[in-house]
Amino acid sequence: MLRSGIEPLYERYLKWQVKHVPRHVAVIQDGNRRYAREQGLDTAVGHRLGADATEQVLDWACELGVQHVTLYTFSTENFRRDSAELESLFRLFREKFAAILKDERVHRNHIRVQMIGDRSLLPADLLATIDAAEEATRDYSDYFINIALAYGGRNEIVHAARSILGEVRQGVIDPAAIDPEAVEAHLNRGAPIPPVDLIIRTGNDYRTSNFLPWLANGHESAVYFCAPFWPAFRKIDLLRAMRVYDQRMRLKERVARGS
Repeated sequence: MLRSGIEPLYERYLKWQVKHVPRHVAVIQDGNRRYAREQGLDTAVGHRLGADATEQVLDWACELGVQHVTLYTFSTENFRRDSAELESLFRLFREKFAAILKDERVHRNHIRVQMIGDRSLLPADLLATIDAAEEATRDYSDYFINIALAYGGRNEIVHAARSILGEVRQGVIDPAAIDPEAVEAHLNRGAPIPPVDLIIRTGNDYRTSNFLPWLANGHESAVYFCAPFWPAFRKIDLLRAMRVYDQRMRLKERVARGS
């Protein structure tokens, strides 16, 4: 009871502290399975609760003015899980991408949804649903949700290198003109994704797990690790993460003024 009364006050205090809002927040959604085990629930229920948390966090991000959100939903390493869990996950992904077509929040807020990752690894029916969601939101540009599925950071750079080499062979690109901007333009099939300002990882694990190495690590994004498993992630946790980014930006401003 006391906590429910204090949390709204603490949220307002955190909002007051955050003067710099990150443009692009990337989230490693960790802990669905561990949360389910702790609660005595089936793994599939844990993933579904995690998906519910994702929708809530996206609402908060939009409300707080975060324009780009990238979600680490399923890595290339996750394919090692047992077939029953994979089938359940792919069914959940299909359901959530299909729901985008009729989600009034997506169309009211002009949210573009796009997948990043290795499409060749996904089942055809899931890929068709993803394609439909991307097509339905292709012309939106107020907010962006990037879903990292079958994603691996090194794999992302390998695919960009192959794309660049293909254009070199075709005479489209001069090898001498290849620079960081050219590489960035070939990441994620050319999807319009800016550098990451802030990475959030839930589940009390202190690593970034090969997530967006070029756009995050290469641009020295701020990182916030927190203990709650993803289904238990709160608005307070998001605001605390944004406060870490704000503190970093304030330090940069002080250094710039000092120089």
